[in-house]
Amino acid sequence: MFLRSTLLLAAALVMGAATPDISYFRSTVDRQLDLNSLDRAPAADVFVWVVQQGGGKTQPSQMGNQSKLTIVRFVDGEFAKVVQPLPHEKTGYKIVVGKPLNLDDLKNEVRREGAIASPGDTVQITNIEFRSKEIAIQINGGGRKKFHLRDHLQIGMGDVPPPMTDDHPEEGRGTTLILDYGRPVPDLSPDDVKHALSVFLDFSKERSATVNWIDTLPPEFQQAIKEHRALVGMDQEMVIAALGRAEHKVREKDANGNDTEDWIYGTPPAKTTFVTFIGDKVVRVKIFNDPDAPAGSAN
Repeated sequence: MFLRSTLLLAAALVMGAATPDISYFRSTVDRQLDLNSLDRAPAADVFVWVVQQGGGKTQPSQMGNQSKLTIVRFVDGEFAKVVQPLPHEKTGYKIVVGKPLNLDDLKNEVRREGAIASPGDTVQITNIEFRSKEIAIQINGGGRKKFHLRDHLQIGMGDVPPPMTDDHPEEGRGTTLILDYGRPVPDLSPDDVKHALSVFLDFSKERSATVNWIDTLPPEFQQAIKEHRALVGMDQEMVIAALGRAEHKVREKDANGNDTEDWIYGTPPAKTTFVTFIGDKVVRVKIFNDPDAPAGSAN
């Protein structure tokens, strides 16, 4: 029975192997064993497979929501100096993270699509999109024009069509840089993202433009931004500096007929912040399920 048990164990190990990193050794059955205990089977060489799980390497964890929020807070809206021409790409120009920039390919793209900025120019990051294996960094509004329903509605008198005007002349003049990791995006810090962008953008030559701008704000707004809080009286740029870009926005009219817009941060039942704007100014901040609020207090 000993031999049968050993063979069954060996087969189980082979069937359960989950990685290609496998080695084996040959173990000779002890000739002094009682052959009667082996059902009188002849002595044999038994090959046992040993599976080395993972090869001793630790896979990096994938990016979590908190890391994404931190990157949005400290990278989105930042200004930087251009160190290589930025091609005008509607779908995005890929940067393979960890590999040198292909300068010949870049020159061909600039020749074919044109450049939105040259070395020495200052540009701004205007949006960040997280994908499964990529991070898309929008520069100066991106290379695509947005769809505006009002631009496609025409109201005229009789057979005379109204004149067509472009109410968004600055749209579509930017570009998008795509950080391609070739695998699920690992957990990253804002500095990691800036380092990956350093083949095109230099964030280090001077203090952050965002920090310089914050220094000009009233002290209560400066403190709120440092503590990642929104306050009544802030404008949209200040709220983005404090909380990042909202994932959800809702527009409606208040009791007085004013057009309002709510920026919503978080998802119930977790902590959720509603920042209400009239025009560009915050008129109300409501926080629900705030774990830091005193017991029994209303937010």
